[in-house]
Amino acid sequence: MAEASTSPFQNLLRVPLRNGLTRPKAVRGAGIKMVNMGEIFTHDRIQNIRMDRVPLDGKEREMSLLERGDLLFARQSLVLEGAGKCSVFLGDKEPVTFESHLIRARLDPAIADPLFFFYFFRSPVGRDAIRSIVEQVAAAGIRGRDLANLPVPQIPVRQQRAIARILGTLDDKIELNRRMNETLEEMARAIFKSWFVDFDPVRAKVEGRDPGLPEHIADLFPDRFEDSEMGEIPAGWRVGTLGEVVENPRRSIKPARMDESTPYIGLEHMPRRSISLADWNSSENLESNKYEFERGEILFGKLRPYFHKVGIAPVDGVCSTDILVVAAKQPEWFAFILEHVSSEDFVNYTTATSSGTKMPRTNWKDMSGFDLVIPTLSLAKAFNVLIKPFVECVVENIHEARTLSSLRDTLLPKLISGEMRAGKSEQFIKIGVT
Repeated sequence: MAEASTSPFQNLLRVPLRNGLTRPKAVRGAGIKMVNMGEIFTHDRIQNIRMDRVPLDGKEREMSLLERGDLLFARQSLVLEGAGKCSVFLGDKEPVTFESHLIRARLDPAIADPLFFFYFFRSPVGRDAIRSIVEQVAAAGIRGRDLANLPVPQIPVRQQRAIARILGTLDDKIELNRRMNETLEEMARAIFKSWFVDFDPVRAKVEGRDPGLPEHIADLFPDRFEDSEMGEIPAGWRVGTLGEVVENPRRSIKPARMDESTPYIGLEHMPRRSISLADWNSSENLESNKYEFERGEILFGKLRPYFHKVGIAPVDGVCSTDILVVAAKQPEWFAFILEHVSSEDFVNYTTATSSGTKMPRTNWKDMSGFDLVIPTLSLAKAFNVLIKPFVECVVENIHEARTLSSLRDTLLPKLISGEMRAGKSEQFIKIGVT
């Protein structure tokens, strides 16, 4: 990296840096899509994703709309590492604006490739550069004028594009894995809802229709309903509570007993509404007790449960005490409980029963008391056999994505410094992603 000359970041801009719009208190489903801090910390590459919407028109709209290639920096963060976090906007089917806690950088394409600088600011060297301008007051933050004066690599734009293309190949594969996981989650959720919420196979049998399932699975569903305290349920099933099939292993561990290389998952590592937990740190420098978890157990964020942070542990490790570890009492119930505890209904229930106003928390006692309709063990087992490969594929995709991310971050400084040439890297990448 030292071999590359530098230039102030502002020399690469087509227009001056700009802060976003003040986010209205009430945001509903009408208006222009708005990128907020949540999107920045969830998505590195922002393209055709769900966002809040805000009313916006006139000159304000014209000045604040995003263009493909715009870089977005987090002005503030409650944690030091979040300040200055950079994402790139890759376009949307609709107009998109951005909120006031973000800084937009629009580069001059004649001299600066936005994808290259997106990768630069994500690299260890780029993050070190950002840290040099972070100020810690009530929260960690950066100022636009400091970002504008930040020294960044000055290399020919042709070389920038070659480097961005190489690293983009890796990110494309990572994104493909993410979308595959998203599809697998949606498929599992749809089957769960059909079988255990809407009771579609039972209704089909009652009406004399073919349930559309393999015979050995269709035979596991009854052909009639019966009344219960939760309304009409399939005959032979029963009303129970989550705690009958789930347990909460509380394996507390002190920092002194942790190996520094042990994976650590905090709430900040958990995405919303996705069971794919692709991010974690090491337990180095942890100063308080944590909970141990095992690969394949379910992690549930109990602080502000409405954030809907529920996922599958892809490794053995330790987690924050603001996360509850959930495990099936019998392995046959794994998929059934996974879909229940990651459902909107269950998250809404934990939110409603949480204690605390500003920082509401749920607890295991309330969670275990959640009412649910419990099917036969044979059907739970069949569902588990069907869904478990989906979950295993999700975990495999997570590990592959982390390997590709590590490769990308290793290549970047070598490519910028000239230690590794683009042509040689492309051959290396082709081997790595096939």
